[in-house]
Amino acid sequence: MKLAPLFHLALLITAAPLALAQIPIKSGDKVVFLGDSITQQGKSSPSGYVNLVSSALAANGVKIEVIGAGISGHKSDQMLDRLERDVLSKKPQWMTLSCGVNDVWHGEKGVSFDDYKKNITRIIDQAQAAGIKVVLLTSTMIGEDQANPNNLKLVPYNEFLRSLAKEKTLVLADLNAEMQEAVSKANTPGKNALTGDGVHMAFPGNRMMATGILKSLGLDAKELAKAQDAWLDLPDTSSLKFEAKFSQREMEQVEKAATARGTTAQKLLDEQFQKIIQSLKK
Repeated sequence: MKLAPLFHLALLITAAPLALAQIPIKSGDKVVFLGDSITQQGKSSPSGYVNLVSSALAANGVKIEVIGAGISGHKSDQMLDRLERDVLSKKPQWMTLSCGVNDVWHGEKGVSFDDYKKNITRIIDQAQAAGIKVVLLTSTMIGEDQANPNNLKLVPYNEFLRSLAKEKTLVLADLNAEMQEAVSKANTPGKNALTGDGVHMAFPGNRMMATGILKSLGLDAKELAKAQDAWLDLPDTSSLKFEAKFSQREMEQVEKAATARGTTAQKLLDEQFQKIIQSLKK
């Protein structure tokens, strides 16, 4: 009976590291994000999904090296052609692959389903042969309407990705399923809930993509909540357009104050606006 508390304590001690081990990506790991314009913007935009994934891992103590390899308009054949240059030569520990939207969306200039399967399989095989762990992303949507012709054509492409992930033992982030669920919950027919144009992500879409990837990597509800809270403080992820109107006398006073400070009226007003925002945080 006296040994029971010690036994329970031992269980707690040995269980603690297991919770952290659920995140397979480690600090210092190099991660290449291979894809098209969605991925390109995911890295170039402060609120892009690539940056959200990186900051989310950092918030949970995992600091990765990010390499953006998204190029606008690219399809599976083009990604295969540049795999050595943009991925293998970088010697990453991880690669995420987002490919399929342009293969379908570009119609006659796209990539047939049979060729798509061959291209994606070759990309995966070459990455795995190089010792790279792959996170496979299902393609999101071509217009926030799952019943449109392009999205219906995209269905077998995504079904193939799901089956390939099982066959090759890949981490799968089923973003198409996540997006369908999010669009359904938003219930805004005729309006975009996640994207700016039906394809390229606005902040809600980037957040959806990042969350899906993080869940596929094993982050639990507590770790995701920590990540989402950290996203709220990322700089330059929101903007506000406003028009300030002045009398002529007021404008002269603003310009005089700006000149005295060695700046412009616009920059002076921007600085004052930022001070207001900072004061609201207190």
